[in-house]
Amino acid sequence: MRIVFMGTPEFAVPSLNALLHSPHQVVGVVTQPDRPKGRGQAMVAPPVKRVAQAQGLPLLQPERMKDPEVLRQLEQWRPDLIAVAAFGRILPQAILQLPPRGCVNVHASLLPRYRGAAPIQWALINGEQETGVTTMLMDQGMDTGDILLQQVVPIAPTDTAVELSHRLAQVGGDLLIQTLEGLETGTVVPKPQDHEQATLAPLLTKEDGRLDWSHSAIAIANRIRGLSPWPGCFTFLDGQRLMIWNVRIVPESASAHGEPAAPGTIVHVGKAEFTVTTGDGLLAVTEVQPANRKRMSAAEFVAGHRLIPGMHFRSTPFGGSFHGRSLIQSEGEQNHKKQGKISSGGESTHRRE
Repeated sequence: MRIVFMGTPEFAVPSLNALLHSPHQVVGVVTQPDRPKGRGQAMVAPPVKRVAQAQGLPLLQPERMKDPEVLRQLEQWRPDLIAVAAFGRILPQAILQLPPRGCVNVHASLLPRYRGAAPIQWALINGEQETGVTTMLMDQGMDTGDILLQQVVPIAPTDTAVELSHRLAQVGGDLLIQTLEGLETGTVVPKPQDHEQATLAPLLTKEDGRLDWSHSAIAIANRIRGLSPWPGCFTFLDGQRLMIWNVRIVPESASAHGEPAAPGTIVHVGKAEFTVTTGDGLLAVTEVQPANRKRMSAAEFVAGHRLIPGMHFRSTPFGGSFHGRSLIQSEGEQNHKKQGKISSGGESTHRRE
């Protein structure tokens, strides 16, 4: 088949590479424009663009998918099918209807669970023990199209979003090729999703990284795993912002260190880590990052700071309460709150295919 590929980040690269090593012909690639990055704000090409250029593939980087020139270029490429993986843009109906065999999306969850822009991160935040990859026929909804194939992927207790994304991306590339072969032979039949079982994985914000120490040790550890490397989790110590990058759950209760302490209290300071109370259980902090500094081990942090038991981590610089987003609501609950919008994450304007 003649395939147009649409994708942007590293997650999409294995799918593009799988197509390039298949019998199918990649006739064009669409990715997002280069973006400024880092302190110098130098323009950086998306990973998919770098692969496309290395392979000498025709490339399109539109600012707007509704630009008439985009549709004209796609028509000239004459795709039989459009394959999409983490493209990050909404496809207009005219594009969805263009290829005879439709548009196939590689989505990093077991749909209908975790529809939206951040399925990998929210699966980790919510403490799932498994997730997976789904290929589906795209429609105008947000990850609501008919399911083609799915593959389950276990989540390891130490997985971060980076590690899990890498594994899911590899599975996604293989599953895409299996899906295309099945569509050609007629062995893959689209199956409607059970919309009653749908949950959402809204776009992440920096505020999602604000730690609430009244949550359980398990919940906080899961949030840190899910939000690494972006946006990262943070707290405040003596009014100063501190990123928390790695922790381990301590298998003993706070009473092991004397009287129960309020959540966020440092109850033990060792050479390699320091222990903090939570709403349920203890966390040993092993890697941090002070404001305007590089990431460092807890041992380095303890060596350079006067850290003593009884000091408090807080969710805001000067105390006060904070309650962040945790478990994902069902799509029905979200739509009941704000008809036609995804109230918790703005997905209606920032959907990623």
